[in-house]
Amino acid sequence: MSALRAAGYDKPTPIQAKSIPHVMKGADLLGIAQTGTGKTAAFALPILHRLAENRVAPKPRTTRCLVLSPTRELATQIADSFKQYGQHLGFRVAVVFGGVKYGGQERAMQQGLDILVAAPGRLLDHIQQKT
Repeated sequence: MSALRAAGYDKPTPIQAKSIPHVMKGADLLGIAQTGTGKTAAFALPILHRLAENRVAPKPRTTRCLVLSPTRELATQIADSFKQYGQHLGFRVAVVFGGVKYGGQERAMQQGLDILVAAPGRLLDHIQQKT
């Protein structure tokens, strides 16, 4: 909660108010809203809550949560949001996308992750290379 307060969140946006209860129940959700309405928090906050309730260390070369993103820019934004919202939780978050060297991404995944945000093309590359 302190990370959310520091980020300026004091009440949920409409997309968050409608979606978070459904996601907390484990339901699937498709949400559509304009840019800047809090869509990332609408799914990231319940994910962080669920991971925090079930504190287990991720095993090497695994992730507890996978978030797919269509572009590297959005993947980076989503990963940054997870880091910001969960800054006091101690979760390992990494992002993988094409156009950069594999080394840093491989090292991050070797340790095991709580949250991996990935663009599909690079994720498939890592799966094929068994990294």
